[in-house]
Amino acid sequence: MPLPLDKTLKIGIQNIHRRTEPATAPWLPRIEEMAELVRLVDDCGYDSLWVGDHLSFPMSILDPLLQLAQAAVVSRRLLLGTNVYLVPLRQPGPIAKQVASLDHLSEGRLIFGVGVGGEFPKEFALAGVPHNERGRRLSAAIPLLRRLWSGEPVSYNGQYFGGFGDVTMQPPARQPGGPPIWCGGRAEAALARTGRLADSYISYVVTPDQYRAALTAIDAAAAAVGRVIERFGTGHLIFTRLDDSYGEALEKAVTSLSYRYNMDFRRAAERYAALGPPERVAQRLREFCDAGVRHLVIDLVGPYEERPRQIEQFARDVLPLLADLRRT
Repeated sequence: MPLPLDKTLKIGIQNIHRRTEPATAPWLPRIEEMAELVRLVDDCGYDSLWVGDHLSFPMSILDPLLQLAQAAVVSRRLLLGTNVYLVPLRQPGPIAKQVASLDHLSEGRLIFGVGVGGEFPKEFALAGVPHNERGRRLSAAIPLLRRLWSGEPVSYNGQYFGGFGDVTMQPPARQPGGPPIWCGGRAEAALARTGRLADSYISYVVTPDQYRAALTAIDAAAAAVGRVIERFGTGHLIFTRLDDSYGEALEKAVTSLSYRYNMDFRRAAERYAALGPPERVAQRLREFCDAGVRHLVIDLVGPYEERPRQIEQFARDVLPLLADLRRT
């Protein structure tokens, strides 16, 4: 049975606090800079705002839950999401408390996107977590988080998180059952986990054909355990750059992403990103919608100083080209 997907498309923006890289001066994020960006995203008519997560990364990055708590005060409308929170780097108890708190502080607008990471093994060493346990830890953590969010007494005796008995966490999460859990990942095990345990799937660096195949695998994994899904969310983060030509957009994207990930990102940008004039970008996004994506997360790459202009230009020139997909 095909996954029951949403009927309309939502579009969000990735990243709140960010600096231009490479840079040598100290980075001092400002509250007003954050507030201006969140207001801009809200005023331009986007649906959501997302942030990533790492303990250690080639460029400066702040804690995602703290960023979203700050943003929640500025916009009372935008959905707020982690894309994605690396659950295996932490213990489920503190995660459950922080996420439930943020669910209340955002008045129930939180989407909890989760993943295993793994590209940077040193951050697992920093957390004291074996790198090769990350997938199993996430699979064990998801049902435990949901139990802790219930507000009912919880007992646990498992392999990864020790044991405890009759622990009650108050208040329970604001959204019934807790915030929706969106699982990321491209590997077979990640897709199987999503089918068994998640409310939604969110990806990045895949093609539309790969995305379509991922949904088939997720559906099969759900069926294999007898899971009946009444509603399933589908998201995709896509690196995006608007310019007069594809070539100009590609060069700026490659410069930005190669520094961010400490690798040559040219081939990946050519294959996975949405780059160039508005019509070309909109067509690429339509291809993902055709593959089953119902929540596009736009990561506008290039010099940070140009980001507000890119947000405005995307809203002005690309969103109208997708209006038929966003209508209720």
